[in-house]
Amino acid sequence: MTQAAYLLDCYTKEFVGTVKSVKDDKFVVLEETYFYPQSGGQPFDTGRILKEDGSEHNVVFVGKFGGEISHEVDKPGLKAGDKVRCVIDWDRRYKHMRMHTAAHVLSNVIEKDAGALITGNQLGLQQSRIDFSLEDFDREKFKEYEAHANRIVSEGHDVNLFLMSRDEAEEKVERLSGLAKGLPPEIREVRLVEIEGLVIEACGGTHLANTSEIKGIRITKMENKGAKNRRVYFELAE
Repeated sequence: MTQAAYLLDCYTKEFVGTVKSVKDDKFVVLEETYFYPQSGGQPFDTGRILKEDGSEHNVVFVGKFGGEISHEVDKPGLKAGDKVRCVIDWDRRYKHMRMHTAAHVLSNVIEKDAGALITGNQLGLQQSRIDFSLEDFDREKFKEYEAHANRIVSEGHDVNLFLMSRDEAEEKVERLSGLAKGLPPEIREVRLVEIEGLVIEACGGTHLANTSEIKGIRITKMENKGAKNRRVYFELAE
């Protein structure tokens, strides 16, 4: 299985790696990668893979298949054993990091204040959304939730990342996930994200080191999506 180095280090922008395998001249697996594969509502990273001969291969998609992280490149030329330099599109990655940590802050505020559970989410570069299971949809209350979330942002809470077995995590954390459906049973190793003084929960995405890097959260739209299902859209306030 590919070593997912981004689980404990989200800030590496460039790294040197080794090609483990190549399929159909364009699906490249590295021994270890910092590229994030599309999953959990967070889009994939883009960037470049450069060979020692100077040739560049643009990474146009990253996904996880059967435990391996596959980097789809735009042209052939890479082969197993190649030593490569990899460059992540940092602007895109960092925006997703800000969005993801912001989603955790806002979700936790709504969850605690309203007793809601997350039913879905999708991060974007300009706007993100979170779906909640919530019976009473008091729209005025969401102004208070936004203000509470921004207080947490401005307070500058550190964000810590941990990897441990599921059994160990279940002993240490009362509830591993705010997701209504919980964690899939096949997940045996858990990556925990702790926002100090706020929450610790399971998540495999990329995150900031401190909530102050979010800068600000602005709720832009709220929708009623049916029985107890509510959708909140937000953007980052620069």
